Amino acid sequence: MQSKSEFVLIEDNLIDQFVTKKLLKKGLNINPIFIANNGKEGIEWLLKNPNHTSLIILLDIQMPIMNGFEFLDEFARLAEKISGKIEIFVLSSTLDTDEIKKAKENKYVTDFWNKPFCLETLKNAFL
Repeated sequence: MQSKSEFVLIEDNLIDQFVTKKLLKKGLNINPIFIANNGKEGIEWLLKNPNHTSLIILLDIQMPIMNGFEFLDEFARLAEKISGKIEIFVLSSTLDTDEIKKAKENKYVTDFWNKPFCLETLKNAFL
């Protein structure tokens, strides 16, 4: 089975990047996956690639340069410039209930997933 969506992983941790890419490839046959090491790189990619049929963004919260919440603020400012169906899934290992609540309440966030997440989580969301 394969998802017809494009995937962007905005994550600074190399181990989390590796694990997420493997899960996407194994579970959904997704390849390639664009990797951004921080929110700024994610925004730059979106500006260079503004048209999408279906785009899934997997967004970490804690990152250098531009964190996940700063990414969401910038995304809100340029949402009109990006076309297509875009879903943002926030990924985090945070235990901070305020951060979890803030992520879940953001109008651009589809869902919040605790890291590490499993293959079934991906399959349930995208297949």
